[in-house]
Amino acid sequence: MQRKASIDDQIRTCRDYAARQGFEVVETYSDSAISGASMMRGGIQKLMRHAQSCRFDVVVAEGLDRLSRNQADIAGIFQNLRFLNISIWTIRENEVNDIYVGLVGAMNARAIQDISQKTRRGLHGRAKLGKSAGGLTYGYRSVIKYNDDGEQIRGDRVIDENHAKIVRRIYQDYAKGISPKKIAEQLNNEDIPGPSGAHWNTSTIHGNRDRGTGIINNELYIGRQIWNRLTYVKNPQTGKRVSRLNPEEQWVIANVPELRIIDEDLWEAVRARQGKQKVKNTQTQVWDRRRPKFLFSGLMECSCCGSGFSKISQHYFGCSAARKKGPAVCTNMRSIKREDLDDRVLTALANNLMDPEVVQIFYEEYAAERNRLMAEANAGRTELEKELRRVTGDHKKLVDAIIAGVPAEQVKDRMIELDGRRKEIEKLLATAAAPDKLRIHPSMAKTYRDRVGQLIRGLTDAEDMEEAKEALRALVDKIVLTPDPDGDGLLIDLHGALASLLRLATGQPLQQVMRRANSNAAPGASGGGVDKIGELVLVAGVGFEPTTFRL
Repeated sequence: MQRKASIDDQIRTCRDYAARQGFEVVETYSDSAISGASMMRGGIQKLMRHAQSCRFDVVVAEGLDRLSRNQADIAGIFQNLRFLNISIWTIRENEVNDIYVGLVGAMNARAIQDISQKTRRGLHGRAKLGKSAGGLTYGYRSVIKYNDDGEQIRGDRVIDENHAKIVRRIYQDYAKGISPKKIAEQLNNEDIPGPSGAHWNTSTIHGNRDRGTGIINNELYIGRQIWNRLTYVKNPQTGKRVSRLNPEEQWVIANVPELRIIDEDLWEAVRARQGKQKVKNTQTQVWDRRRPKFLFSGLMECSCCGSGFSKISQHYFGCSAARKKGPAVCTNMRSIKREDLDDRVLTALANNLMDPEVVQIFYEEYAAERNRLMAEANAGRTELEKELRRVTGDHKKLVDAIIAGVPAEQVKDRMIELDGRRKEIEKLLATAAAPDKLRIHPSMAKTYRDRVGQLIRGLTDAEDMEEAKEALRALVDKIVLTPDPDGDGLLIDLHGALASLLRLATGQPLQQVMRRANSNAAPGASGGGVDKIGELVLVAGVGFEPTTFRL
């Protein structure tokens, strides 16, 4: 809900402050309309990456909460920047120290909690009165009303008849036996926008019965509002919200008969049909099913529309959008047999992605890029080392002078000055990357092929199967499937996950390969973009495209 002008105002204020302090502004970083409680922001991530390259000496912000409102995150930012000899200055407090970070971080965290509690208290009161306490449900529109004092009354809704007709149509079609997939396809073919304004999807219609999601499970359509059925919490690693089902006694239920769109008979007919739906050969209800996890499920992508490929029959995968949303979204109706896909991808993993010639090309390109970055980062290192030798030598001469009989009082101030400068230079050198030799292990490609071969053989072993699956999936960034213009099949573009490929090839333990593949390392943390393995230094995922091979 942030105004765009807010960012411009902050930048202007910070520039004026920097000018008064005599700072030269070399870069600005911003994250417009994104919560400061998350580190998953492009601007702050870019700032931390540039800090590693010593692009600046000072970070200026309007306030500490502009960097982050999360207490742990702001402490981490402060510690990482201080290690790099970069200070944080705010307009209100000038240079920030440890005490201020602790106090303000705690205050910001408390402010977020207070806002959250007050917001929920207000929404709870609205929900008990039958008013809207969240997003606007499809089929309704909000209305603006005022009380006797002229204040706006929030949360009132009325039925939107145009959308209500679509809701009734969905219920009627489903009760007749038409599948959610067919219903979504028909709506898309008629260019009827979905609830978000985009295309209809199968899950938009059937949702999850236990969680009350999906058009056919929303009880507001029968005049019964349920609030607080789900709780949303933020995953600290990904910054994404995750929903959790609350106990039924915590639900807030209100009857709103004036908002009924579906009559009782149609509602019960839909529920009855849902009750008969079972996943084939199981007793699992269709709304609570979990698709079996095949070797490369979730990694496949349609080149025509960018949607995922999913299982369309017992043995075949196909484009989800083409089948669930219809030709208005995607026309790629070609399919691929699961066994064929697995064989072709596994063969490429074993024989192509770590080909010795490819490894050599990577090494040459990487070495050139790394040398450029090292030269840039170490531009002043030689001068610092020269100054350190001079300062150390001058300090030693003064010590020798005292030993020779010169009164200590005459050289005391100079000795303190030299010793302070020596410590300062040593600190700067400690944070700068030291030049090191780069070499590539000659058996790297062979090590990779041997280990991938072991993993592929592990797919036939019941005891090792799950670990082998997870490790092989970690080596794949994505699998793009494209209709073959010269045939009726699909071409496969395999994008290797470069970081995982290199970790496996350099002999890192299998569990570490999988853990790193699933983690989001903090800026500057070991294992994020840079791996150090003995004398071998590999940059994986930073400045390089994923390894790609067409099958």
